[in-house]
Amino acid sequence: MRKASRLFEIIQILRLARKPVTAAAMAGQLEVTVRSVYRDIAALQAMRVPIEGGRGIGYILRPGFDLPPLMFSIEEMEAIVLSLALLERTGDDELKQAAKRVGAKIAGAVPPPLRQTLDANALHA
Repeated sequence: MRKASRLFEIIQILRLARKPVTAAAMAGQLEVTVRSVYRDIAALQAMRVPIEGGRGIGYILRPGFDLPPLMFSIEEMEAIVLSLALLERTGDDELKQAAKRVGAKIAGAVPPPLRQTLDANALHA
């Protein structure tokens, strides 16, 4: 299993868990070593995934990591994209980076025709 797939699977395991999950249990499910799970947990934490716990205790995903799916109209998407474009130009460094990440997530989720419309509108911000 590739690392990206493992990272995703670890998040899924933790998302569904009602109590802390040990690295050994995850290693068994993923068919990898416990050491690999520890490295993967550390990588996810470095990416700001809110995983809490430790060796021998188990790991949990802090509440609030997931947002419920949201539906936006085209006008609402335009407002979001324009706001992100403005933040990228006027915000502090952290906000600029966050705006870029959000923009990339949106670009990856919308169909190409809508992405072109949103990109064109962002140019006018």
